[in-house]
Amino acid sequence: MTIGMLEVLLLDARGLQDTDFLGGMDPYVLIQYKNQERKSSVARGEGGSPVWNEKFTFRVEYPGGEGQYKLVLKIMDKDTFSADDFLGQASIYLEDLLALGVENGKAELHPCKYRVVRTDQTYCGEIRVGINFTPKVKEEKDEIEVGGWKESDY
Repeated sequence: MTIGMLEVLLLDARGLQDTDFLGGMDPYVLIQYKNQERKSSVARGEGGSPVWNEKFTFRVEYPGGEGQYKLVLKIMDKDTFSADDFLGQASIYLEDLLALGVENGKAELHPCKYRVVRTDQTYCGEIRVGINFTPKVKEEKDEIEVGGWKESDY
C-alpha cells in the first residue's frame, strides 16, 4: 500500500444560481475525501461567481480498503440567521490519478471545470479545481544489515 498527499487547488466557480432573495450569496465549499473534510473560506458577496484560490491537503492510501476514490465538492451558501443552503456538488473520481502517481512518483490534473449538479442531477454551474498527488518516498537506510550485524565503514 502506498501513502501519499493529495493537494486540491480550489480556484473558482461560475454560473451558480442565487438562492437568497435579499442580499447576495456567500458561497463556500466543503471538500470531502473518504472520512476527511475541509472547508473553504466564505466568498462574501461574490454571488454566483466566487473566487477562492485556496489549497487543501488530504492523506491518501492507495490501494485502499473500500475502493471509493471520490473527491466530493459540496457548494454551500452561508446564511446568518438560518441553516446554510445547499447549492450543488461536483464529484471527481481519482482512482486513475492515484494509480498513475504511484507508478510515476507524481500525478497532476491541471485546473479544469467540473459540472455542479443539484440533488435531482440538474446542471447548476461549474467549479474549477486542480489536483496533485504525490506518494511519500520511503527513506533508504545508509547502513546495511548483514546477518544481524550492521556493517560500518570503520
